[in-house]
Amino acid sequence: IRLLDPPLHEFLPHTDADMDEVAKASGVSAEELRRRAAELHESNPMLGHRGCRLGITYPEIYEMQARAIFEAAVNVSKETGRKPIPEVMIPLVATHKELAILKAVVDEVAKSVFSETGVTLDYMVGTMIELPRAALQAGEIAKSAAFFSFGTNDLTQTTLGISRDDAGRFLKAYEDKGIYEKDPFVTLDQVGVGELVKMAAERGRNSRPGIKLGICGEHGGDPASINFCHLTGLDYVSCSPYRVPIARLAAAHAALKAR
Repeated sequence: IRLLDPPLHEFLPHTDADMDEVAKASGVSAEELRRRAAELHESNPMLGHRGCRLGITYPEIYEMQARAIFEAAVNVSKETGRKPIPEVMIPLVATHKELAILKAVVDEVAKSVFSETGVTLDYMVGTMIELPRAALQAGEIAKSAAFFSFGTNDLTQTTLGISRDDAGRFLKAYEDKGIYEKDPFVTLDQVGVGELVKMAAERGRNSRPGIKLGICGEHGGDPASINFCHLTGLDYVSCSPYRVPIARLAAAHAALKAR
């Protein structure tokens, strides 16, 4: 379960009607709400105040989400007699310190919920590797991460320096000229982004043998990318629901080819 990741400003009201509605519901004036929204505006939000940076500056957000996860898991355990194992994923980590701080927050909430309910469950805390620095520091980050999920959408953006939202204006020309064989946001750039994935997987395993590894994003539904993941020794892929049948078939083909 990935904790809150999108830029904070995406959750703020923008129209006057929305401002008035939220102000009324939250008990503040519309003027105060407009002022706060203006303070939180960002010029480049995808590289701004999002992901784990929200958890560092507003730990109560991640505390709230962690409590919801563990209380839900406890309820499932009581109702079914089964023991779910929640996997809490911290997004956009660039340093081991970020993850260590937020893992401590999650651990403290888990301890509190288990004490309150009298039910104790196993759980895992891991992270998304979606920044080049995180890939390079994967060995250190793995000391606090039980799993890595390679966020290849953002890892592609931050490695190539290309905005996925704006690249459509020029990527076709790049494909036509053979600069990129395929759209790197559809098929993983194996010699660039893929090398970072390989490096991070190796360093993560060296630091924590048996660490669970996978990718999430649109590449998780692309057959060529899935084959790369299999050859790299990743454990799973995650993708949009409509891509799941293709992903299952591609994973089966990759496993058969490797025999």
